[in-house]
Amino acid sequence: MHKDSIIFDLINQELQRQRNGIELIASENFTSLQVMEAMGTSLTNKYAEGYPGKRYYGGCEIVDQIETLAIERLKQVFNAGWANVQPHSGAQANTAVFMACLKPGDTILGLDLSMGGHLTHGSPANFSGKNYRAVHYGVTKDGLVDYEQLEEKARTEKPKMIICGASAYSRDWDYKRIRAVADEIGALVLADIAHPAGLIASGLLNDPFDHCHIVTSTTHKTLRGPRGGIIMLRHDFENPYGVKDPKGNLRLMSSMLDLAVFPGMQGGPLEHVIAAKAVAFGEILSEDFKAYGQQVISNAQAMAKAFVSKGYNLISNGTDNHLMLIDLRNKNITGKKAQETLDKAHITLNKNSVPQDDKSPFVTSGIRVGVPAVTTRGLKEADMDTVVEMIDKVLMNADDAGVIESVKSDVKMFMNKFPLYPELG
Repeated sequence: MHKDSIIFDLINQELQRQRNGIELIASENFTSLQVMEAMGTSLTNKYAEGYPGKRYYGGCEIVDQIETLAIERLKQVFNAGWANVQPHSGAQANTAVFMACLKPGDTILGLDLSMGGHLTHGSPANFSGKNYRAVHYGVTKDGLVDYEQLEEKARTEKPKMIICGASAYSRDWDYKRIRAVADEIGALVLADIAHPAGLIASGLLNDPFDHCHIVTSTTHKTLRGPRGGIIMLRHDFENPYGVKDPKGNLRLMSSMLDLAVFPGMQGGPLEHVIAAKAVAFGEILSEDFKAYGQQVISNAQAMAKAFVSKGYNLISNGTDNHLMLIDLRNKNITGKKAQETLDKAHITLNKNSVPQDDKSPFVTSGIRVGVPAVTTRGLKEADMDTVVEMIDKVLMNADDAGVIESVKSDVKMFMNKFPLYPELG
């Protein structure tokens, strides 16, 4: 069989793009080489519907060991009592939780997408907003979660589930306060920690497991694993809906969640990705990973300080985690123009709505900037000044092709000092 030179040439072009650019998309990272190696294996050939020891196909004795190892390592990472590693993405992990805990039309309370929330927390464009009655809380004028509004909405709307977590929020969460109002109204709390999961795993941010009933995450952001989703419980508990198993016993929430993932919303798990998750979870259990998490926070705070020194308006005036949200209106450039112009200089980030944005989600007034990927490359605090200097130069000269070309050359030379996958040639 001849090698597909077209596809492999494009794959190589993508490797070069990653090597030569500054990657500041907050939801992206670079996995280790062994995580990628685990994904590109014969495990991709194996169908394994069901769970370890309870499969619908034969020949699963080895993938059973792999998936069990992934589960056990993940439980160790977060000190969890139960975990499911099969969801193909964070969105599917959330879908399964909703399926296990809610009926169509039930009320959910989540952070508004325009205030930094996620599509799956009740956006009308998403299944979560289409299938359930979604109400939202927002952020204060200082850019912090408006807990008073959250509590007021919880008491008046009586949601079945309160969702905490975000895709563009730079501060830590008060999970204890959210659980208190949830207990008052009889709601479950879902913490979606897709973004800060790696920092939580390292003990650098508040632990949602202490207060939230169910926790979901992706595995490819600050956890630095392959693209995928996970669902976890610190403590299992009987489902509050009276659902019974065939023997007449109340089903445990772990059983409800397992059934929601399979056969509820997906068929065969991606065992090659689950193997890569297991590798990543093993890496997270090393001392090196905590040092990485500390460097992520140090880099984010150094970058935030550099932006502020150049007059940029950071929502909430800083960051506790790996990202920052910047309102560009005082710089007279839209998020869309900023993203597209920086792309030309090989600096990658994303346009993002900011609180009280007066522009459409396709244009936006802001950008979201994250440091997990550049921290993996080896950049330190002093390098954040260099990166911000280059960003500012591009944004302040957005219509000058010569300046942009010059910065693009500087970016490539700068990033050559931080090799990415040198083993790949």
